[in-house]
Amino acid sequence: MQAFRDYIDQQTRSTISDADFALITAELLPYRLHKKQYLLQAGEVCQYKAFVVQGALRLYTVDARGNKQIHVLGVENMWIGDRESWSQLTPSRYYIDAVEDTQLLLINCPQAQELVRRVPLVADLVRIQDERNAIAAQKRLHDAIACSAEERYASFVTQHPTYIQRFSQLMIASYLGISPETLSRIRTKLPPVPILAAAGNS
Repeated sequence: MQAFRDYIDQQTRSTISDADFALITAELLPYRLHKKQYLLQAGEVCQYKAFVVQGALRLYTVDARGNKQIHVLGVENMWIGDRESWSQLTPSRYYIDAVEDTQLLLINCPQAQELVRRVPLVADLVRIQDERNAIAAQKRLHDAIACSAEERYASFVTQHPTYIQRFSQLMIASYLGISPETLSRIRTKLPPVPILAAAGNS
């Protein structure tokens, strides 16, 4: 749980008290996924949002032809889940599975709402994450519309250098909305990406 405590302090730029952290941890469910194991499948209700303590996951849809479109790549210190299904208890259109063996902390919507009410730092954390997610979604939409495939990949490498070692070229291409062949051509034109230690795996 120390990693999660550090995450709260870093995100809120504050120091959570022992009493408040005890309230939070009482609501969290530690959970493990093996590589390729599902956290969520389409048609199910997303019962939990998951904080990634260690490992990597992907959130994706599958079209009528069986093609996967990856919407989220999740690693340490990120939340992953279908927020609409989680909050509205409606069937999800998404799949979430583990790309690596993964350790998670799970929380359901009523528990999260109760923590927001009782712990001010949790309310701050939710507000900060909502703002950052909105900015990230806006940037991704802009990049998809206004940037070339080369520019999207260069931005991806700059923002997430460790992802190159942790996610396959096929997954990265799907996330960027380009074909694997296009990504392969782009990569041959660029200098090699330095191998960096992934958070939690160093």
